[in-house]
Amino acid sequence: MQGRIVRGRVPRKPHTRHRDANGDLLYEECFTRQGFDGAYSVLYHRYRPHEQIHRGFTEGFAIAEAVAERGLCRRHYKTWELPANGPSPLLARQPLLFNDDVVVGVLKPGVDDDRFFVNADADDLYFMHRGSGKLVSPFGSLKFAPGDYVCVPRGVAHRFELAPGDEQYWLSIECLGSLEIPRGYLNAAGQLKLDAPYSHRDFRVPEFLPPDEDELRLLTVKRNNRFHAFECAHSPLDVIGYDGAVYPVAFQIRDFEPRVGQVHLPPSVHTTFQATGAVICSFVPRPLDFHPEAVPCPYPHSSVHIDEVLFYVSDSFESRKGIGAGSLSHHPAGIPHGPHPGAYEASVGKRSTDEMAVMLDCSSPLQATSFAVQTEDLAYHSSFMA
Repeated sequence: MQGRIVRGRVPRKPHTRHRDANGDLLYEECFTRQGFDGAYSVLYHRYRPHEQIHRGFTEGFAIAEAVAERGLCRRHYKTWELPANGPSPLLARQPLLFNDDVVVGVLKPGVDDDRFFVNADADDLYFMHRGSGKLVSPFGSLKFAPGDYVCVPRGVAHRFELAPGDEQYWLSIECLGSLEIPRGYLNAAGQLKLDAPYSHRDFRVPEFLPPDEDELRLLTVKRNNRFHAFECAHSPLDVIGYDGAVYPVAFQIRDFEPRVGQVHLPPSVHTTFQATGAVICSFVPRPLDFHPEAVPCPYPHSSVHIDEVLFYVSDSFESRKGIGAGSLSHHPAGIPHGPHPGAYEASVGKRSTDEMAVMLDCSSPLQATSFAVQTEDLAYHSSFMA
């Protein structure tokens, strides 16, 4: 997701002897993606990181299961109606929409994780709609606040600690293929280009901490949609230092730099992250189109290859009525979609918008779960009739 960083103490050359202050040999862990061909980090542990006892299957968050096939309709889900103050983040996800590439859900955890979690099936992207706290991993402590995206690479052991008294309300996107910065934003040297909608400085990395002899040894690993329990011989937080390009990061949605044109630009200009089979976009406050004859509201369109999902961060959105903060809309491919009646005409002459939303465009059809159906606004499809 980001470039190479070095934290703590590492040897001058990888795969060579590295010792702690007592002269004891440290254990090198190569954390790799795409076999040995992708991005990687090299961590140095006090103890052997692969000493784990398997304790059988265990519980985890709900796995997405489709409801019976339904009609091809535009749909709106009132996610704020889902239960709040739930269990730990590991158990709290409530999946809403899914396909073979992504699982989109909401979680409202109420207590800290009491174990570490490894998602071996996916890269996890969270959008912190409400609540704050920190994500703790062998890479350090990463603080988060409302409006932050938090990216957790596949395979990273981590747990969430929640700020006392905060209401937690997060959007989750489980990226079953990969999660990356769009390659078009990078130059040949791997830097973000100067015309990218954000800079490397906008991404926050974990604060590296000295090794922690934390008594917490429990670990849950998700693989093939099953949750496996392990007991580690030593704390996963025993890292002396690391070097590499794979680690959790946070990005504040308000740091996204929107593009504005003379006339309405397609939503692809708001792309923030790229996943297998999907892109994630950020709509933030911005000036609107400045051509004297511009119609700033999005035009009706038929995108025959894309299912569109919008998670509304604010109560207002230029093209929609009847939504609120926490609304999730799903407009499937195959039928045209666009603004609600009157929104197109009312946008003429507007100079700015304060809307905020996270959009997910998916190339494969999305299915709904029972969690989605129980919060559905059944009048939404017909609300587009004049």
